[in-house]
Amino acid sequence: MNGRIGSQFNERTWLTWLVKVRIIVITFLLGIGLAIIRLTTNNISEFGFVSVIVLWYTISVFYALLLSIWDDSLMQSRLQILADLVFVTAIVYLAGGSDTPFNFLYPLVIIVASIVLSRAWAYLVAALSFIFFGATLELAYFDVIRSYATTRPDPKSLQAIIFINLFAFMAVAYLSSSLTTKLRQVDVQLEEKSGALEKLEALHENIINSMRGGVITTDLEGRVTLLNAPGQALLERRGRQALGQPVSKLFLDRLPDVSSSSIQGEVRSLTPSGTEKTFSITASALTVPERGILGYVYAFSDLTEIRRLEREVRMRDRLSAVGRMAAGIAHEIRNPLSSIAGSVKLLSEISTLNDEQRSMVEIVTRESQRLNTIISDFLTYSREKKLEFACLDLLPLLEDTLTLLENRPRKAPVEVVRGLAPGPAFALVDGDRMKQVFWNICENALQAMPDGGRLTVSLRSAGDNWQISFADTGHGLASEQMEKIFEPFQTQFDGGTGLGLAIVYQIVQAHDGSIWARSGPGEGAEFTLELKRAAPPAEAEPAAAAKASHG
Repeated sequence: MNGRIGSQFNERTWLTWLVKVRIIVITFLLGIGLAIIRLTTNNISEFGFVSVIVLWYTISVFYALLLSIWDDSLMQSRLQILADLVFVTAIVYLAGGSDTPFNFLYPLVIIVASIVLSRAWAYLVAALSFIFFGATLELAYFDVIRSYATTRPDPKSLQAIIFINLFAFMAVAYLSSSLTTKLRQVDVQLEEKSGALEKLEALHENIINSMRGGVITTDLEGRVTLLNAPGQALLERRGRQALGQPVSKLFLDRLPDVSSSSIQGEVRSLTPSGTEKTFSITASALTVPERGILGYVYAFSDLTEIRRLEREVRMRDRLSAVGRMAAGIAHEIRNPLSSIAGSVKLLSEISTLNDEQRSMVEIVTRESQRLNTIISDFLTYSREKKLEFACLDLLPLLEDTLTLLENRPRKAPVEVVRGLAPGPAFALVDGDRMKQVFWNICENALQAMPDGGRLTVSLRSAGDNWQISFADTGHGLASEQMEKIFEPFQTQFDGGTGLGLAIVYQIVQAHDGSIWARSGPGEGAEFTLELKRAAPPAEAEPAAAAKASHG
């Protein structure tokens, strides 16, 4: 079926070409014929010659219209060849018969027949050309029809002219059909090779785009020539955006050098959305046999999540060690601290103390209380958390925290913007602990905005999780601060213990959730935590459905 479709396509292409060439040839014949008629001594009928040319033009236009409405290309080819034989015979007859200068038109028709039809048709057209040409000369010679020749050959010369043309017509048919057959064989082989090449290219493209990792190829100057589909997804760039660009612009770090031993490395990339990703990358030369090195190939895979998990594991280990140390230190310090606080209280009751001595006693008392607060936070952080999980709606917990925050007196105004998803957001949590998480993050955001600002709180669905984010417009954090943001004693504010976010991290981990932060100097900070969704409890389903219907 496919071969037949390809054959039809070729036939129609040749027919279209034949119509165009025929018009060019007819135009050429008209010019040459008129020049011969008017510039030489001849018996040619100008009216008859021009009439045949005009009729041939008309038939050619008809062929062009017929080609667009009739699908039988083979029949059209035969009709056009036979019609051309008739018109060529008429031109030869009107142009002088045996004296005609247009005898070359018969070989042209034979050559066209060998191209658009089979070898048998080429010989048939050659035989018909001989018959039409011989009959025309014989009929004119014996005065059956009018002769336009200026000379009258003898019978033997006439016979020689006829049979010489027979030999010429058959030779043209043989040579043109043989050549056409070879050309068709070459065309078939070329189509097969082209089809195989297309399949190979499709296979190559499918293999490249089916890889899980990204692949970049460049020329010798480092300009991108290919970026496969997974690579586009990893870099969050479309292929046409990267093509022609230096590959170094896609990454923040220096790429491995193929000419050295360090062909593997780890690089960072900043996506158009502003997310920084980490990739493992391997470089190699793009070598073609007999042509040498044509460019370079870079294969890369995403290590962002792996590196995040590694940092998380390291941080957990550090937090666990710090927690154990904090518990031991807190117990050792609290007992002598209680003795110091009691002794200072007794000293403060002595009436003979002067103002300076009383001021010093107050300082010792105040600092003892602050140290006791730190130790209490240490114990809170280090003790194993006993959580009471229940299926709760996160929205009321979040609303309670934000209401308390809005009603809390503060020096500078802070606008609280809510972006909460409609409907309930059930999760398996400890309500009090989760409120503590919300409050600590909000408190941290307020301290980052001493001159006021805006705190945007949102809750939205993220697949199987609920995602809650707190974004402030404060002074932001540097990258080195972000690395240790959830570790103890990393406070950036005066009077803080540095345990607030560490406790937040600990509670979120106990809920099998995750929390991360994004920030930059002067860009504010955004803390995002994810908690697993939970099916609403049976008693909450009717109420939730009723609320949704009224909403």
